[in-house]
Amino acid sequence: MKQFKPNLIKAALISGGVAFASSPAFAQEANTDAVDEANLEVIQVSGIRGSLQRAQAIKMDNTSIVEALSAEDIGKLPDTSIAESIARLPGLAGERRNGRTSGLSVRGFNENYVGTTLNGRELLGMGDNRGVEFDLYPTEIVSNILVYKTPEAGLMTQGIGGTVDIQTVSPLHAKETFAINGTYEANQKDAGNPDFDNKGHRLSVNFVDQFADDKLGVALVIADMESPRQAQHFRGWGYANANPANAAEGVEVPEGTVILGGHDSFTRSAMLERTSVAGVIEYAPTEDLTIQFDALYIDFEENDARRGVEEGGAEWGTGAYTITGVENGLVTSGYYDGFLSVIRNDSRQQKAELTTFGLNAEYIINDNWTATFDVSTGEVDKRITDVESYSGVGRAGIDGRPLTPRAWSMTSTGAVYSDHPTLDSVDLGDPNAIFLAGPQAWGGALAPVEAFQGVDGFGPETAQDGFVNDPVFNETLDAVRLDVEGFVEWGIFSRLTTGVNYQMREKSKDNNGFFLTAPSWPNQELVPNPIGTADLGFLGIDGVIAYDGLGLYRSGYYTLTDAELFENGRRGDTYTIEEDILTAYAKLDIETEIGDVLVVGNLGLQVINVDQTGTGFNTTSGPSGFTSAVPVSDGDSYTDVLPTLNLSFEIAENQFIRTALGKVISRPRMDDMRPNNQVNFTFNDQQIASDQLGNSPWSASAGNSRLRPLEANQFDIAYENYFADTGYVAVSFFYKDLTNWHVAGQTIGDFSSSFIEGYHETSGRSDVTGDLLIDERDVIPPQTFQGFVSFREDGLEGFVRGWEVQGSLPFDLIHESLEGFGMFASATFLDGQLDNGDAVPGLSEETYSLTAFYESNGFEFRVSATKRDAFATEERAISLSLAQIQDQGVKQVDAQIGYDFDESGIEALKGLRVTLQGQNLTDEPTVQANPGDSRQITKYETYGRNFLLGFNYTF
Repeated sequence: MKQFKPNLIKAALISGGVAFASSPAFAQEANTDAVDEANLEVIQVSGIRGSLQRAQAIKMDNTSIVEALSAEDIGKLPDTSIAESIARLPGLAGERRNGRTSGLSVRGFNENYVGTTLNGRELLGMGDNRGVEFDLYPTEIVSNILVYKTPEAGLMTQGIGGTVDIQTVSPLHAKETFAINGTYEANQKDAGNPDFDNKGHRLSVNFVDQFADDKLGVALVIADMESPRQAQHFRGWGYANANPANAAEGVEVPEGTVILGGHDSFTRSAMLERTSVAGVIEYAPTEDLTIQFDALYIDFEENDARRGVEEGGAEWGTGAYTITGVENGLVTSGYYDGFLSVIRNDSRQQKAELTTFGLNAEYIINDNWTATFDVSTGEVDKRITDVESYSGVGRAGIDGRPLTPRAWSMTSTGAVYSDHPTLDSVDLGDPNAIFLAGPQAWGGALAPVEAFQGVDGFGPETAQDGFVNDPVFNETLDAVRLDVEGFVEWGIFSRLTTGVNYQMREKSKDNNGFFLTAPSWPNQELVPNPIGTADLGFLGIDGVIAYDGLGLYRSGYYTLTDAELFENGRRGDTYTIEEDILTAYAKLDIETEIGDVLVVGNLGLQVINVDQTGTGFNTTSGPSGFTSAVPVSDGDSYTDVLPTLNLSFEIAENQFIRTALGKVISRPRMDDMRPNNQVNFTFNDQQIASDQLGNSPWSASAGNSRLRPLEANQFDIAYENYFADTGYVAVSFFYKDLTNWHVAGQTIGDFSSSFIEGYHETSGRSDVTGDLLIDERDVIPPQTFQGFVSFREDGLEGFVRGWEVQGSLPFDLIHESLEGFGMFASATFLDGQLDNGDAVPGLSEETYSLTAFYESNGFEFRVSATKRDAFATEERAISLSLAQIQDQGVKQVDAQIGYDFDESGIEALKGLRVTLQGQNLTDEPTVQANPGDSRQITKYETYGRNFLLGFNYTF
């Protein structure tokens, strides 16, 4: 039978260890492919064309449908993390969070449904769930990245979207290197907060060398980064039904017209600090034994300040408003007579540490068989400290405080404010008039606290001057794997790989939180130590006073009241999830001919036994108002069987038709697996007084520790034509039949049994009756005892299907005068939904990516553009919970210009490369709106352009 042999370029790359050496499984394949080195020319490839050539070789040689990036791709694009680089691959799309590409969707599924591995081992993320936050992983540690779009039995970590394998360098196969990289970074926007800067840096050192007669290889990367971000943020509370009686003369308000109910908007400044250390030691004492030890440590810290105002508007803030403009069911302009503005000086600190170690030993038993043993351990510790600090014109309960009147108009960026036509405005930036005290009586949850009782005119509801969410996460993952691989002669089957993998995983969340009360309560004092003014000019609002809310909390200034005492969501969202997973698999490589067509591929089977357990608390409010928490645990055991088939037909020289069939799964989200059930009540006068279900103060949520994996049956077919060493076109179609998805639904619940008379009521300090008086009639119980109950369960079905078109073209194929010019581009078209009408998280109907470049004589220029349609995602909401929202999509343009002095002829500068990069050059915003009406903006955020001036010096 004819043996498949890759072309000379692919063989050179494989035998050199460039394409495959960083993954133990790939290293086995590389070592067992017999390559006649005597017949190979020495090929030196560098720059972007060299990286494209290596990536194309990986893609071309794989029997699965994959996308690939090599180190040059990542190291030389204008990217600070791997997220920005892989987001340009066909079928993939990035998601910006706080101005930085962090999330990733593969074929319409976000990172929670994508398996991620480091050197073939499952990688822990630093997020709330399983999904990896790709922006936390620096480009400097990466040799190659492979994205598996079709499954195969040897992949222990799978996802319905696909699997991303991050590969570090193999020091025994890489060239000797000692390089220093440095970058100066600056954001176009000046810092909106006086205590932050808009400048940062990156610095890294890379070392690779071989010792002991090339039997010992060492690779080390140390990288440090400080990266600034600025943002101007409008967030609408939502849209209430407008009252036609409030229309100005001549203005018509049709039934069903909605109006902005309020906003909390801010200017944000942030600094991300990340220190990474990655090391690989590879030892080959004999020709038969290779041992590799690798380690990764990432210390991540991000500090940000969000300073602005929170103000109720029409209906949800005040009934005293006038409508001056209406268009197609939306109030487009108006003014309201006043609200006691809450000045927010919020700060968030996120700290996380990731540590992972892996040891791999490969032993060649004989000429045909190889055994591999792999053991790994990893741990992530993460803490988010999110401080809300309230100030304003005086404490709730004090008479004579001035209201803030405003006029507003709706624009494509949200609401823009201006002065009221007849009433005087209030200076919220005056340090002699702003007090560190909550101007709204939002502390109703403090009613059971004895320390806030018995003060005439100042009930417990006046004692909330801030809040801090302080959740702590810990996650561990230990795994042991044994594989045996060998050649066989079983008809069409040429190789057998079989093995077993045992994995133990545990993730815990302790959802801490504290109410903050200024020591002056029930009195008030001016804001201590103001540091300046936060700029809100983008909203049409003058600046607000700025001070360090996190610093006040850290210093012990505030009196703390543990929210766990009476907020059911604290213990109700505290849990531990444990998983023991045993996977056995077998894979048969296929190599045969049908006529003159060479056919290669693999047929495999995984059998996965799972034992999962969740522990947590059921919570509700007791008669005294304190939380009643009862420990609860639940779990399940089950077995999944996953068959896979991948086939590649070489229908002509360097032209392939690939097809695949398989069953794929994604493990359930961790927060969905908590066994907890919690009842919540929001102490907000406007919500308590509302009889609208959508504005009810009642809610409940439940998890499910018995959730099975999300499942899909998948079919793929692709055509690939490799017409040059860096040129190809490919078209692929896939269909995923979602046979099990978790219902993200809601039902209406009756909370009458949870009602406590005299506790669940308005504060009596807001005019909830609308009679322009505040008296005993404004103390009322909830006007509805219904609310939404969210739950999770198996059983939902759906589908996702799509086309992917991609190509890479070196322009010298058009004419030799275009040597050095080239481009690669892709387009992805997706369609899909769940049977209940919900969107698949991360699915954009259309995604486009284009990179054009020029590279010659040391000079390089490239520009990259991506466009992504709207998609469903989630963001942090109250108490740092994750809420489902619709992102309107994004366009982003990045560019880079650089020069490599190796081509200059100046001996003293040999080894030096300089680059100038620009990110987000068109300053594209992040936009979210209510489904069905893109004018109903709920979030509009801009980040500014980012520029980086860098150098790389290789000794």
